Amino acid sequence: MSPATSRSNDPTPSAKMRRPYKVADAIKTWIVEQGLKPGDKLPHEQTLMELFGMSKGTIRETMRVLEAQGLIVTRTGPKGGAFINAVSEAMASSLLSNYFFFNELSVKDIYQLRCLLEPELVASLAGRLSEEDLARLEANIQKYAQPALNAEVERAQHIDSLQFHIILAELAGNELLGFIIRFMARMLADLTVNRHLYEPHNHELWEQGFNHQRDLILALKEGRSGDARNIMREHMEVAQKLMEAQEVEMTRRFMLHAPQQ
Repeated sequence: MSPATSRSNDPTPSAKMRRPYKVADAIKTWIVEQGLKPGDKLPHEQTLMELFGMSKGTIRETMRVLEAQGLIVTRTGPKGGAFINAVSEAMASSLLSNYFFFNELSVKDIYQLRCLLEPELVASLAGRLSEEDLARLEANIQKYAQPALNAEVERAQHIDSLQFHIILAELAGNELLGFIIRFMARMLADLTVNRHLYEPHNHELWEQGFNHQRDLILALKEGRSGDARNIMREHMEVAQKLMEAQEVEMTRRFMLHAPQQ
């Protein structure tokens, strides 16, 4: 057999790379079909090889793929093996954040989605929250009831004000909606810190945000669904406008201090 023939019969590198991911998908389908749950143990390596018609090397690489995805955990010892794992929200958020890492998300990108989802979320929560839920929201806004005195406090207040939205998302009653809103709030928090968007002091951003959130708590308590929707919509629109201004200001500062060629 000539080298050329040998190369033509071999899988391409990309095909080799894809195979463990295809087997991983097949194993996930099999797990669902078998009704397995978190904590259940997967069959031994030899059994998996027979079930999926794959070599030992491919099965081991597939296990590494599933473990990296957080879907299994491996344990050593006499009772060790590969066990099904429930992916945590932190893991899911981390993987999703990695996807956006090089995509240069902007404030506008995040608020475009927030403006659509969060007004509807609070409209659905109006009149449904317990005294304990309302107390959590009230306790949160008290963390930034006064304007910041310095940049460090300003940073903390930005993060705490986003926690208000995370609390609302936790009360959504819709796991997908709640996850998306919590993810966006955390992404915005990371963007705010990493790009130092809190540094240009902005009294209006603090004042408008605090007042909107205070009014929103009252609307939620009194069951005023339409008012809650309108308050959150205005809150999002004002916050987007002011945060975009922060973003522009930090870009301007960076350009002014950039080394001259």
